[in-house]
Amino acid sequence: MIDAALDKIDRKILEVLQGNGRLTNLEVAERVNLSPSPCLRRIRRLEETGVIRQYAALLEPRKIGLGLLAYVNVRLEKQGGAPKGKTPADLFRAAIEIWPEVVACYAMTGEMDFLLKVYVEDMEHFSRFMKDQLLSHPSVIDVRSSFALESIKETTALPLPASLPGG
Repeated sequence: MIDAALDKIDRKILEVLQGNGRLTNLEVAERVNLSPSPCLRRIRRLEETGVIRQYAALLEPRKIGLGLLAYVNVRLEKQGGAPKGKTPADLFRAAIEIWPEVVACYAMTGEMDFLLKVYVEDMEHFSRFMKDQLLSHPSVIDVRSSFALESIKETTALPLPASLPGG
């Protein structure tokens, strides 16, 4: 998993920071029963080794006008149409990087090649995105969409295994 060993204190630090990444080092240290200096050293090590990838503000989509969440399965052509040295998947990957509506994209096994998580304002916005971006992309040969009716659970906190490597 990682180069550095993780122990129970590291696990507590990760749990605390996943719950609130804006806590000060002193607040984290108090919650994990550690003095501030060693706590800061541990957090920096977790950042440097890539265990902590980044810090971010999580926005409420509806409060900023994004009322529709779609999951879109995309199938690409396997050959042709791409410039020399590029595959249809390479072209598609480059395109999704610039489409702001796509907030996550996963290469998949099975019938479809990619799964997109797409946030848009409404069905009209989704329709424009589909016609103007996705369906007009030369690599795309099939698309299947599903819409989220209700959010039952949504978290950014990853489950921490009971036994972490090195711990």
